[in-house]
Amino acid sequence: MKLEKLQDKKKDGKLTFLMKGTNEVFANTVRRLVLEEVPTLAAEDLEIKENGSALFDEMLALRIGLLPIKTDLKSYRLPENEDEVTEKSARCTLQIKLKSSKKGNVLAGEAESSDPKCTFVYEDTPVVRLLAKQKLDITMTAVMGQGKDHVKWAPGWAFYRKSGSIKVGNVNAEALEKINADGVFKISGGKVTVNEEKVYQSYLLEQYDALEGIDVTYSDDIVFNLESWGQLSCREILSQSAEILLNKVEEMEKLI
Repeated sequence: MKLEKLQDKKKDGKLTFLMKGTNEVFANTVRRLVLEEVPTLAAEDLEIKENGSALFDEMLALRIGLLPIKTDLKSYRLPENEDEVTEKSARCTLQIKLKSSKKGNVLAGEAESSDPKCTFVYEDTPVVRLLAKQKLDITMTAVMGQGKDHVKWAPGWAFYRKSGSIKVGNVNAEALEKINADGVFKISGGKVTVNEEKVYQSYLLEQYDALEGIDVTYSDDIVFNLESWGQLSCREILSQSAEILLNKVEEMEKLI
């Protein structure tokens, strides 16, 4: 199998690459590893000392739990047993405090983490809104977990599709221009050409294929898209996925 990088937007946490010499079964394996197996930190246990806001404690806990936390895989690992979580082991848990008494939105960036490297990813995210004289005082324990247990631990989103190519014949340029939302086609003076760099990014190939004068063919190559939610970089997510897969293969070999 060969991998070819197509697009790497590090600032946006997006990575697109081409998988050659493999099939959709393997691509789906990688997707499942990303979504379900790669561990991250997420708020799990909350001690709500004071909540004067309009939100019920349960709603507030749910909202905080879904806030992604920057995760250092070198410092933290999955808990080996329930006791490590209960006793708040420093190898798999993290303490975060959020306290405010000012009127207005309480932002995720106001939280204080026991580990400066591991804070909420999106600091400008509003957690709750306080009115005059209302207060908020929460101490939370973030725990390492996996997306197969709850989506809050998933490091991002992954999806794939077959790589396609487009051939243009006798097509109505004016009609095509109205639906050319993703810029796949270059239309100038009634002449239509294909922007090859946009084809692999398009989600409208099936719709284009239904148009008269346009022929879309698919190869065995697979376009794989990975979007990080900020806990880990795309590189870290893929590296961790590969390591987990190898460990699973080794475990299977021991059983044979």
